[in-house]
Amino acid sequence: MHDFAAIGLGPFNLGLACLAEPVDGLDGVFLESRDEFSWHPGMMLDDATLQVPFMADLVTMADPTSRYSFLNYLKDTGRLYPFYIRESFYPLRAEYDAYCRWAADRVDGVRFGRHVDRAEHDGEAYVLTARLRDGSTETYRARRLVIGTGTRPHVPSAVGGLDGPVIHSADYLGHKAQLQAGGSITIVGSGQSAAEIYLDLLEDIDSRGYELIWATRSPRFFPMEYTKLTLELTSPEYTRHFQQLSSAARDALLQEQKGLYKGISRDLVDTIFDTLYRKRVHGDVPTRLLTSTELVGAMWDPAAGRYDLAMRHIELDEALSMPTEGLVLATGYRPQVPAFVSGVADRIRWDEGGRYAVAAGYSIDHHDQEIFVQNAEEHTHGLIAPDLGMGAYRNSIIIRGLCGRDVYPIEERIAFQEFGVPADLARRPAEVTA
Repeated sequence: MHDFAAIGLGPFNLGLACLAEPVDGLDGVFLESRDEFSWHPGMMLDDATLQVPFMADLVTMADPTSRYSFLNYLKDTGRLYPFYIRESFYPLRAEYDAYCRWAADRVDGVRFGRHVDRAEHDGEAYVLTARLRDGSTETYRARRLVIGTGTRPHVPSAVGGLDGPVIHSADYLGHKAQLQAGGSITIVGSGQSAAEIYLDLLEDIDSRGYELIWATRSPRFFPMEYTKLTLELTSPEYTRHFQQLSSAARDALLQEQKGLYKGISRDLVDTIFDTLYRKRVHGDVPTRLLTSTELVGAMWDPAAGRYDLAMRHIELDEALSMPTEGLVLATGYRPQVPAFVSGVADRIRWDEGGRYAVAAGYSIDHHDQEIFVQNAEEHTHGLIAPDLGMGAYRNSIIIRGLCGRDVYPIEERIAFQEFGVPADLARRPAEVTA
């Protein structure tokens, strides 16, 4: 019998493992279907960096003294001084992946190669059935669950089930050579992944001789807003304010706030422009950047070995038709309720849209003390959900829920701004009527 079982081992549940390990009397097991830790392997480009500083590691924002900090990883691997001399707050993405692997190899309770097929409750505890690679099964019992199965690559319904060699950006590196062997490549999307793939393919456009097209439904290739007051939207205060809003208001706000965390890093935007400028000095570059252009359909022509893309210019409401041999969908990720949850669905709160109804403490069960979620609460908690920098904060709250006491100090107020109506400025109902 474990105190809790965590399903999925991305950075958030790995951070939970690192923070829970030194807590006396707290026993957890972490079940991961993959055979080793792996974080976005299809986008592990050589020059790609995190969009958050190194302090947004697995543990530092909850426990700066933890032996699982990024700085301790650098010291342990003999790379602390080179990182210091580099003078950059932003680790390479491959470096962050290596750090997480280092932590996963050292922390207690991790079980790789265990795919959870079923979850049930026997009246006393949750019972998880995990399938191993050889087809055998193991059973785990735990008083509580932490679901951290992450998000899944999103494919727009307009091209769902499309034939041919279409790929999602999550699988880019494994298909890069195949893409570059063709005569034309189209990238759909305007976030960081789309920009990184575009730049990576743009560098080889001269030697490979393909045409490269980048299309987005957004009116421009917008940079991620990273000003300091904007970053306060990841504060505990704003999260509490966001939770008080209606579901419709939260959904509308999330649409407006996409540029705050789903845009392109400013340095990358500038690098793309500089690369285009440098290449155009020597002549025309066979590339096009299309804004306000939405992909509405596609057909694969196996005889011609190409796609016929149906697109629409949103602002002009005019149709476009475009052929391409390679198609990359950099269309982001979406949360997904894992299949095993069906066995305990009656113990979970759901909202009107069939999503988890997540409480302030990240619990989703009717008693607010048994089932917790990681990065499945964007619709209730806002843009804090996928933020690596707030993972340790969420884990501090989850550990408080698991232990019934504060283990790691939890900041209640960090922002200069005030969200909502301050109590001392609120008008009383009688005053409003008058």
